[in-house]
Amino acid sequence: MAITLSGDQALPGPPLSSRLSPAQVWGIVLLAPYLLVFLAFVVYPVCYGLWLARAPANYVALYNDPIFARAAVNTLIFLVIGINIKMLIALFLSGFFAVQRPWIKWLSVIFILPWAVPSIPTILSVRFMLNPEWGVINHLIFSFTGDDGPNWLNDPTVALSMAIAVHIWKSLPFWTLILITGRLAISHDLFEAAEVDGASWWQKFRYITWPSMQTLYVTCTLLSMIWTLGDFNSVYLLTGGGPADLTHVLSTLGIRYLRLDQLSLAMASIVCAMPFVLPLVYFMMKRLSR
Repeated sequence: MAITLSGDQALPGPPLSSRLSPAQVWGIVLLAPYLLVFLAFVVYPVCYGLWLARAPANYVALYNDPIFARAAVNTLIFLVIGINIKMLIALFLSGFFAVQRPWIKWLSVIFILPWAVPSIPTILSVRFMLNPEWGVINHLIFSFTGDDGPNWLNDPTVALSMAIAVHIWKSLPFWTLILITGRLAISHDLFEAAEVDGASWWQKFRYITWPSMQTLYVTCTLLSMIWTLGDFNSVYLLTGGGPADLTHVLSTLGIRYLRLDQLSLAMASIVCAMPFVLPLVYFMMKRLSR
C-alpha cells in the first residue's frame, strides 16, 4: 500500500554534514578561525569606529578646526608629490638594478636596507641627524662652511618636505623590486631586435619597456597611494605633526585627537580619509579585473 505525503508532511533532507565532502568539511574548519579573527579585528573595529563618528557634530567640529583643513591639504600634497616622485625614481632605478653585473647585486643589498629595517629606529635616526644643535648634518655644514645649519624641522614647509623625503627613502626599495620583476618579464628578443634596428635607449624604453610595464606601474601607484594614506610613521616619528601642528596629515591627526581624549573626532578624521581611499580602491580593482 503506497503512502503519499503532502507538502507539509515532506520528509526532512539529510543533515548538512552528510551532504559535504571531507575536503569541504576541512575547508570550513580551517577557514573558521580566520573568519573569527577577521570579524573580531577588522569588521568590529571598523563598524565601531563608524558608530563613534556617526554624529554630525563631529564633522562640524572638524570643519571649524583649522588644523584639520591644513592636514587635508598636507595629505593631498603628500600623495601628489611623494607618490609620483617615488614611483618615477623606482621606475628608472628598476632599469639600473636589472642589469646583470656583480657589483650591482652587492649595491642592491645596501639599497634594500631602508625598507628591510623597522621604521621606528630608521626614522628616529633621521630625526636625530636633523637636530639643529648636535645633528650630524648641521655638524657637517659647520665643518665645511663655518655657518650654522638651518633648523630643519622648525619650518612647516621644510619639515613636510623632509617627511616626504623620508617616506620616499623608506619605501622606494620595495616598489623598485616590484618594477624589476616587471622588467625581467619582458622578452629579451624584443630588445635585441630593437638594437639591430638601431633604436636608442629612449626608443627602447618608449616602445618596448613602458607599454609592457604600464599596467603594473599604474597598479603599483594606486596601491602605494592607498598604503600611504595609512602611513603615519614618516610624519609622526619625524615631526610629530609640528611645528604648531602644521605638518599633520589625516592619519596623524587622528592620533592627535586621541591624545586629547577626543575619540569621536579621531574616528571622524579617519572617516574623512575615505573619499581619498574608496576611489583608489575602485580604480585599482577595476584594473586588476581586466
